[in-house]
Amino acid sequence: MEIKAILKYIRISPRKVRLTAGLIKKMTAQEALAQLNFLPGKSAKPISKLLKSAIANAKHNFKLDPENLYVSGIKVDQGPSLKRSMPRARGSASPILKRSSHVTLILRELSDSKKTIKSSFSKMPESNVEKNKDIKDEKTKNINILKNRQDRNQNKTSKLTGHKQKIFSRKAI
Repeated sequence: MEIKAILKYIRISPRKVRLTAGLIKKMTAQEALAQLNFLPGKSAKPISKLLKSAIANAKHNFKLDPENLYVSGIKVDQGPSLKRSMPRARGSASPILKRSSHVTLILRELSDSKKTIKSSFSKMPESNVEKNKDIKDEKTKNINILKNRQDRNQNKTSKLTGHKQKIFSRKAI
């Protein structure tokens, strides 16, 4: 079942709204609401209201449980732009476009076979043993790389022992 909610003529640039919209894609409805409550962007509040409206529509019109809903898609399109002008030097004017956007939100019900959706909150951390092995491997690689660099630098400077060594040179040796 697909539940659609549309918000039109929101007076925020579509580019800014897309930043917020991208964060809640593929999240459950409750996680998305929690995420939107703590976002500092101006577009978080209207999108939050739109999501609440879509959840209420699903609950009232289709008798769906709000716990089983997730954001399957969110699309932000450009609306009409208000054209204004700003006075500039020597009596000229430069145009200002005050953009607006249309947001379309699609909620779907989680299927019975997969009651959980992959989201940023549901990822389980790896075990500490695996993390420590990865960290040790990275450290040994970094140490080996540094040793190789030091050996190369010593070989280059040993060639110059017969000559007077420069303290500063513009070109690499």
